[in-house]
Amino acid sequence: MVCGFDVLGFALAAPYDLVTLTRTPAPGIVIDPTPGYNLPTDPTLNVAGAALHALLQEAHPSLGFRITLDKRIKPGSGIGSSAASAAGVVVAANALLGYPFSKADLVRFAMQGEAVASGTPHADNVAPCIYGGVALVRSAHPLDIVPLAAPELHVALVHPQIEVRTADARAMLRQQVALKTAVQQWGNVAGLVAGLLQADYGLIARSLHDAIVEPVRSMLIPGFDAVKTRSLAAGALGGGISGSGPSLFMLCKDAATAQAVVAEMADVYLKLGLDAHTYCTHIQPAGAWVVA
Repeated sequence: MVCGFDVLGFALAAPYDLVTLTRTPAPGIVIDPTPGYNLPTDPTLNVAGAALHALLQEAHPSLGFRITLDKRIKPGSGIGSSAASAAGVVVAANALLGYPFSKADLVRFAMQGEAVASGTPHADNVAPCIYGGVALVRSAHPLDIVPLAAPELHVALVHPQIEVRTADARAMLRQQVALKTAVQQWGNVAGLVAGLLQADYGLIARSLHDAIVEPVRSMLIPGFDAVKTRSLAAGALGGGISGSGPSLFMLCKDAATAQAVVAEMADVYLKLGLDAHTYCTHIQPAGAWVVA
């Protein structure tokens, strides 16, 4: 979430994944092939499989499950595709087992799916997927999740049809940061949290600046500067790279502004001759839930 790299995230109302989990007579995890995507069916290499395996190790290792994924978030989009699948499967498993685990436990299991996707078991995506709304990861080890109250916020989202692998995007980040830059980032993170808690849109807008990650990763995304400039001119509070990219998001006070921003985003990529999918959505206050 812009300045909140690896510590702040929010749940989107759309797009989303649907996860179907069923018990099987034989122990182990079976993953159905996902139409349209070349996703691994080996549970150790699949984000949903790895997350479910972590849960079963603490519940009933002898149980068997079949996972069917209806992927509506494209892998490599930066919109939390891996997190949605990992969170969805552990929420479903917890329901089938009679809810023995807390939300914090489910985040811990889902993080193992994120480790398969990126090489690092980070929680900033799976935490909001499970808790809903905006979540602060105060610490990943030991895990300490703080759900944040936030005002109603609408989200304009654009997904250029290129892929940025999470592992590659992480590998290009600098390992050392100047103290001056770090202080600027700390101020923005604190300001963003305070702005959300106080429903202070002006403070939110002033704090949505990333001095560390965005300057590096934005080079991977065509049209980044144009999208940001035109979105702010259309009334967006601010925003930036969604996850590892290439998707970009902008937070807005109301749906009408978000729709105007989406139109600007779409026009940028139309003029670049690059296919792009857009979404006008909002922050989802509820996390993943059981639908049947």
